[in-house]
This record gives sequence, C-alpha cells and structure tokens, in this order.
Amino acid sequence: MAAVYVPEAGTEALRLMETTADAASEYGLPERLSLSGGSPAARALRSGRPLWLTSAALASLPDGGSFPPRAETSLGALPLGTEGRRLGCLVVLGTSTAGFEADQQRFLEQYADAVADLLQTVAGGPAPQPLLGPALHSLHVGSFALMPDTGLIEADDTLLELVGITPDGFDGKAATLLVHALPEDMHALMSVMEPSSQAPGGRELEFRVRSPSGGMRWLSLSCRAVSTDDRPEQVLGVVTATSVLPQGADDVSRIQWLTAALDAATTVADVSQVVITALRTPLGADRVALAELQNNRLMVTVLDPPEPTAWPESWRSEWRSEWPDAPVSALPTLQMALRDGRLDLWPACTALEPGLAGIGPGGLAVLPLPARARAAGVCLIGWDQPHEFAPEERFLLTATAALVGQALKRAHAHDAEQELATMLQRSLLPRRLPELSGGTAIARYLPARRGLQVGGDWYDVIALSEDRVALVIGDVQGHSAGAATIMGQMRTAVRAYAVEGHPPDVVVSHANRLLVGMESDLFATCCYAELDLEEGNTLFVRAGHLSPLIRHPDGSTEEVQVEGALPLGISAEAEFPMTAVALSPGTLLALVTDGLVEAADLPLDEGMQRIRTALAAADPADPGRVADELLGDAGRREDDVALLLLRYDGMKTRPIRAGWAVWRLPDAVMHARRFTARTLRRWNVEAVADAVLLVVSELVTNALVYTQGPVHLELMLRGDRVRIRVSDSSPRAPAKPVIVDWEATGGRGLLLVEAVSETFGSVPVAHGKQVWSEIVVPPREPARTGPGAGTDQGGLP
Repeated sequence: MAAVYVPEAGTEALRLMETTADAASEYGLPERLSLSGGSPAARALRSGRPLWLTSAALASLPDGGSFPPRAETSLGALPLGTEGRRLGCLVVLGTSTAGFEADQQRFLEQYADAVADLLQTVAGGPAPQPLLGPALHSLHVGSFALMPDTGLIEADDTLLELVGITPDGFDGKAATLLVHALPEDMHALMSVMEPSSQAPGGRELEFRVRSPSGGMRWLSLSCRAVSTDDRPEQVLGVVTATSVLPQGADDVSRIQWLTAALDAATTVADVSQVVITALRTPLGADRVALAELQNNRLMVTVLDPPEPTAWPESWRSEWRSEWPDAPVSALPTLQMALRDGRLDLWPACTALEPGLAGIGPGGLAVLPLPARARAAGVCLIGWDQPHEFAPEERFLLTATAALVGQALKRAHAHDAEQELATMLQRSLLPRRLPELSGGTAIARYLPARRGLQVGGDWYDVIALSEDRVALVIGDVQGHSAGAATIMGQMRTAVRAYAVEGHPPDVVVSHANRLLVGMESDLFATCCYAELDLEEGNTLFVRAGHLSPLIRHPDGSTEEVQVEGALPLGISAEAEFPMTAVALSPGTLLALVTDGLVEAADLPLDEGMQRIRTALAAADPADPGRVADELLGDAGRREDDVALLLLRYDGMKTRPIRAGWAVWRLPDAVMHARRFTARTLRRWNVEAVADAVLLVVSELVTNALVYTQGPVHLELMLRGDRVRIRVSDSSPRAPAKPVIVDWEATGGRGLLLVEAVSETFGSVPVAHGKQVWSEIVVPPREPARTGPGAGTDQGGLP
C-alpha cells in the first residue's frame, strides 16, 4: 500500500491526496492528519527525515499512530519536498514484521523523490493529477497483475520495455513474457506463475532476459499473491532493472576466483571447502552449511564451524556420521526455497522453524543450488549480529548459487563414479595374502587421485606349494573400466596358469597369448617371480615392467638386472626369458609399478633411486611399515600405485625328500612299497609305516590302473608330518564313490586313504595332476632309565 498526504490549504492538517487502488477503505486510512499530531506522516514531514517502523513499533503508538495496526505490517513515512519546500508525505506499508530492508529503503527514498518532482509540477493545477503510477514509471519500474488460473497478465509499457516487447506485439499472455527469460531462471519464475497458497508473504527474485539485440539484462521482481479462501486469485508485482548489474572490480575478481576454484574441485568435499572460503570470510558470516539433495533428504557435506554445539539442537539427533542429514519435509523454509528455486534472505529476528533456529539470528541467507533445471542442494549462510543484505551481496549469492550447483552436481557424479571404481578395484585385487612358511608378503594399492580412480595396476601372491610361492605385479595401460576389466582377466589367467604348475616363462607366455587373442587395444606389463622358500632360488620374468629391487641383509640395495621382454598383448610370438637370482634369508624383495617412481615432475631414474634409498634406511623387521614408508606422501597422484614386498626368511624346518619313478610292471606296487619302507626306516619314522604303506599302495595302484604315462612317487618329511605325493599324466582328479555297498568290488581305496590321512587332496600340475596325503608322526616316548628299564612290568620277575 502507498498513499500521498499533502498539506491542506488554510489548515494545519494533511489531507489524503492519492492511494494505490482501494487502499483507503481496505486499510482504513484517515482522510486528514494533524500536522502537529503524533502520526508517522506528520512526524516525518516535521523532521524532514524518513521514519521506519516495524510492526511492534507501529502497534506501540497511541491509536496506532492514526493508522489502524495490522499483524505482520510495517510502515514507512517519507517526507516529500524540493528546494526546502515541504510538499507532503509518502506513506507505505510493508508485509514484513521486521520492517523494510536496506535496499527497499533506498528504493523507496528514490521513489519519494520522483513523487516529489511530480507533485511540484502539478501543484496548483486545475485538478489533481496521478502521482504514484507516473512516479514509478519515471524510475523505470514496471508493474503487472497476473491471473494464475488463466495465465493472462496485465503489464504496463515499462515492464514490456524492460523485457524487450513492444506494446503492439504483446498478446496479454504470461507465456509471451517468459519466452524472453533465460532457461536457467525459468524454474524460479514458474514459482511466480504458480503461486502456492501456503507460501507466506511476498516474493523477491532476480532473473535474466535476453534482449532483441542479443544482450542479457538482469531484472529484479517483487510480488505478492492476493488470495480468496486460501486460493491465489491474483499476483501483483513490480519489475525493475536490478542494481547489481554494474559490479565492482572486487565482485568480478571474486566470481572469477570462485569459477576457477570450483573448476579445480573434483569431489563434493572439495566443492564444500571452496564454498566455505568464498562465502564465510568475505561476507563476515558466522555459519555456513552446504547440503546435497538426495532422495528428498538433505545430506550435509560441510558445516563451518564443524562443532555440533554451533548448530540447532534438532540437528544433533541426526548426527549419525561425519555430518547430519534430515528429510526436506522437516524444514519447510528450505523445502519452499528448493521448490521455488529462489534466493531467500531472512532479516534479523525472523521467526523460523526449530530446525533453523539459531543458524542466523542476525540474518539468514538460503541459497538453492540449481543444476540442470533442478535443485542439487542448498547453502545456508547465517549471521549472529543484525546484517543488512546489500545489492552487491545479492549478486554474489545468486552467482555463487548457480556456480556451486553445477559444481556440486558434477562432484557428486564424480564421487559416485569413484565409489563404483573403488568397489570394482577391490573386487579384482586379492582380499588377503597367503601366509608363507618361509617369508612374509605385504601389498599396498593406492588409486589415482586425478581422473577415474580405477586403474590397471594389480598384484598377486600365489602359494604354489608349501615351499614355493609366485609373486606377480602388473600394470594394464590406461585408467578406465576397460583397463580394470583386462586387469582382472590377466590376474585370473596368471593365477590359473601358475597353479597348474607351469614354469614362470610358460605362465607369462600363456598370459600373453591370451591377451593377444582378446583383440584388445590395451597392453599390459608384468613382472613374475617364482621363489623356492627352502633354498632361496628365484626365477624372474619381466615383460616390459620395472625391474625388481632387493635389499640385502647387510642393508645394501640392488636393482635386479632381469632380462626384459615385450609387454603382454603386443605379439603372440614373443619370448619371455627367465633370470635366476639366489636370495639369502633376511632379503627384502620389492616389486613396484611406475605410479610410485615416475610422475610429470619425477624422472624414472630418480624415482627408482628414491625407493632404493628408502629401502636401505628401512627396518625389514616390519614389512608393513616398510611399505608405508616407501609410499610416503604421494600427494595428488597422477597414476595408481601397486607395491608388493616379500621378506624372505628361509624355511625354519628344512624338509627331507625322497623320490621313486614307478615303472609300469606287474610288481610295480611292491617296489613302491619297498622303497617307502626303506625310506621310513632311514628317517626313523617307522611308527607310521602301516598308514604310509597303505596310502602308497592305493595311490600308486590308482595311477597305474586309471592313467597312462609316467607315474612318480615322492615322500617328504617336515617336522612331524610325512607327505606322500603321486604324480601322473591325467588332469582328471580322482573321484570318491558316493555309495559303496557290500557287493562292490572297488572304490574303497580313496575312502581308506582319507580315513588314515590327516589331510588329503589333489592339485593340477603341468602335464597332469598330483594326489597327496599327509600323515602325522606321533611323538616318540622318552627313553626310560633306572631300575626295571626295558622290562615288561606286567611280566614275572
């Protein structure tokens, strides 16, 4: 509501000259006010300064200051005068209980000057001329009346000029005006086109239009809905060219910095920290909160300050992890802002729901973060002391919201992709490494911190037997899901070929042929080592990979000169020579990928020397700590890193072995039994002779009856266990019968072997299989000494 009071000739009174619409009857405005009275209009005219009253201050005036007080109504009285002349007073009513904001006051003061200029022109005229409308137009402010049900709008010529439409080309439809708005701002404008009956108070927003010449113009819109029976029937509002268009150098540089910082931010956490840096200190805010919108829940990504006591009590019950989360429906103010896509600025002492209480007692800014026609989240900025929102701040907040929304959407997609990549990577790498009888293996893997974290680096530790282990490390070209897939296939293939018992060069050759046959555009490097834990003899094969590093027991280090070959996947005819190296107990073997030793600012030779220096200074007693020290602080890694360490300790108990080549003769089993009996006597373990001879008879008989080709028997004694191994040329594992009845003539042999063995099984080996059984040697009774030793105490003296 706006009204103009002018001095009445010949009296000491102010008379009502003009009001907006039927404001006189709706608000009960008095026709006359005493110049010497206590009404706000008279006080402002006498003092020559504007008077601003909140709803509480207005209600405290005697008789409401001649204006009937209303709930949630504030008042402004502005003197009208030029060149020392008192021409009258402009009275305006607002819908905010906290009074008019600073930018509203500045606009109303300009409006009062425009009214005063017109009032001086028409003074003494034959008939009163309109003042309020023409004064508004002189400020280049357009007005409109929108009917939401029909989509029709009454717009004055000033509004059409601001949007870029000629009066003759306007058809009276709101959609015609919306065509000129930028698509990014359409979401906010639709909240004006479809007002909610639940939305309290008026609406203010900034939007952009494209002029016929192609330029962009910022416009500011302020409106309120007129409702009947809780149903919006009309939306009344004004539009002006916003004052935030000409920014200062500081504003421009701040937006430029924000754009660059958000472009470098890859994760949601990075974006959150940029927002804190960009808003809290420059705006002098006391609190900043950023939350993502996921499945109608606000997932807080950062709070500054981070202490729970700095935030509402209701948030603490939702503090189940690093940051709290809450359903959007629990915060109506945020729900409305997200739905409308508009910037909300709440002045000091505004009563908000408990979920927002205490965040900004001196002022609260609610920034929906738009991204691709929907809200990606919301940012809250709060002040403890009363804060006035300057037009420059509105521009900064609006620009920040648009930039942060897009960055948050991009960062969320990045985080989701990284989470998926991490899960994929973990599923393709070994969950745990086997325990070795003659050493300790430790592995580390770190994903790249730039780009897609899933990479092609891989490692594996394969226990081939109790005294043989294979170590393998490799790197598939690229960082993609395709590289990870190839990596998983190569690791599985190498493990399968190694378990079959092939020598290292054959294992790598088979893997190479497999990758070539897959017709992939990617290649892979690989370093494979097979270690005899009993003797320390190691066979290396290197296919385009970095050389292994060794730390000797005396602390010296060495880059093992392993003969190289082509990477895997280049040529199916490639050969992969083996290099033999003997390791001493206490030696530390390190296999690495290039991500650890090479980067854009780190040459390969320098990186390898750094690892050697770190190895020399490390304490091999704790391989896990050694691995962590080798990784160090990798910073923003450009490549993923795999590291495999093995400390070779040697076998604590060296086994004793004996072998026999079984000839295919009618009495072959007899000879095998005799060999076994002689061996057990030599080893002084006759206590298990019956069980071992039974197992040898059954396994050798099965190999001779059911397979073709050579058969080999091997006996091994380690500690208190005797292991029997029978190798043959058939890859088919022996099958135990499911049911053996009394009439069956066979099938009981394997059941007997299983019954007398501690453990029993079969493994595939090169050109066949190996069936094995392990039998525990009982502890020997100590020799008896003293009287009666060596006599049968149960016999006669």
